[in-house]
Amino acid sequence: MTMKKLMTMLSAILLMSSCGLYNKYERPDVNTVGLVRDAVSDVDTLVSNTDENFGNLPWRQLFTDPQLQALIDKGLANNADLLNAALNVKMVEEQVKVAKLAFVPSVAIAPTGTIAKFGDNPATKSYTLPISASWDVDLFGNLLSQKRSAQMQLLATKDYQVVVQTNIVCGIANLYYTLLMLDRQLQVVNDMAGLVHETWDMMQLQMNLGRARSTSVQSAEANYYSVQAQAADLKRQIREMENSLCLLIGEPGHQIARSTIEEQSLPATFATGVGIQLLSNRADVHAAEMQLAQCFYDVETARSRFYPQINITGTGAFTNNNGMANPGKWLLSAVGSLVQPVFQHGQIVAGLKVAKWQQEQAFNTWQNAVLKAGTEVSNALVLYNASNEKSELEGKQIKVLEKNVEDTKQLYQSSGSSYLEVISAESSLLSARLSKVADDFYKMQAVVNLYQALGGGGK
Repeated sequence: MTMKKLMTMLSAILLMSSCGLYNKYERPDVNTVGLVRDAVSDVDTLVSNTDENFGNLPWRQLFTDPQLQALIDKGLANNADLLNAALNVKMVEEQVKVAKLAFVPSVAIAPTGTIAKFGDNPATKSYTLPISASWDVDLFGNLLSQKRSAQMQLLATKDYQVVVQTNIVCGIANLYYTLLMLDRQLQVVNDMAGLVHETWDMMQLQMNLGRARSTSVQSAEANYYSVQAQAADLKRQIREMENSLCLLIGEPGHQIARSTIEEQSLPATFATGVGIQLLSNRADVHAAEMQLAQCFYDVETARSRFYPQINITGTGAFTNNNGMANPGKWLLSAVGSLVQPVFQHGQIVAGLKVAKWQQEQAFNTWQNAVLKAGTEVSNALVLYNASNEKSELEGKQIKVLEKNVEDTKQLYQSSGSSYLEVISAESSLLSARLSKVADDFYKMQAVVNLYQALGGGGK
């Protein structure tokens, strides 16, 4: 058998054995059955609706408060995490460029010149202008799989940039709405402080008329200070919340201009678009899948290391051959090399095993990201429904307690009730009013959380 036929047979065998190295990533099956629980029923799950999705709404259409929009714009322009995420994208883009350039031959130029003189002999001048080019022949997909892996890493990095942007938009909205809630609660407490002070004055008058004891006045006074203490605590929370919001928009702590909780308008019905749509609409879920795809190509790269590495090198040098040829002439050469790994202390086998295990880990992470997304949607829906129901009940409770405070005061003035009943009625009214404000806020927070859980905020 001639050498030419032997090389032909070996090449054919190598090509047939490497045909599985050029596969493209395909999405594996992932469990999305019953992904989002019904917010009302304990046994049913929501049916997927991929035609409409609340998460597809641009954030400006959801958050219509001009002052909130201005804060979000500042956050998107100044937030350090988002700025760093953009820089991460640029760095990975450069890595992708390097992976693509691996297919192009590398070229090097290294001119040299020498002057030598021995004794009385004339000086010898020599020069060489070499140019070399080297090309790795990607016969077994090593460079191709590395390029594809880098491309998947770029997609995942861009996804995480969207995740950071989504978190900033929804984080600013939640902090802004928290401030509005605290403002409203402070107003409720201040109003109650005036009412409690009136009770204190009334009991003081009753004591002066000999109709009440000093203990009733003392209890009313203590209750007034308790309400004042709640106001001081709310002021502290407002200041801390403003500082947190300023940090999120990349500014030193300062007072935040804002509207009121009553002026906010958020949707009360939602198209969730759950199921398979969460796989692509949620940037973090998509990023997890891109990491899975990257691991898939890393396995392909690990497999390709079992096959020969083929390199072709060509050199050309314009030289005078140590002064023997003037002017100089071109010296050309070409070399082809093939390196077949035989024994490398088990490193290649171990590398393939590790790459496969990392691929399994990436799949588990992706599956968990899908389930986590469904849980977040479920939690947001149940928070909205529960808060809405509680707020309606608390509205009825407040009306009853307001009447109760009024009637109890009148009875106290006619000795029909004790001072403890008056103070207790006022405390119950304050608690109910604060709870209703909180639940109204939780409804707003649930809308923001649902928007974020469905992948909104990145537009």
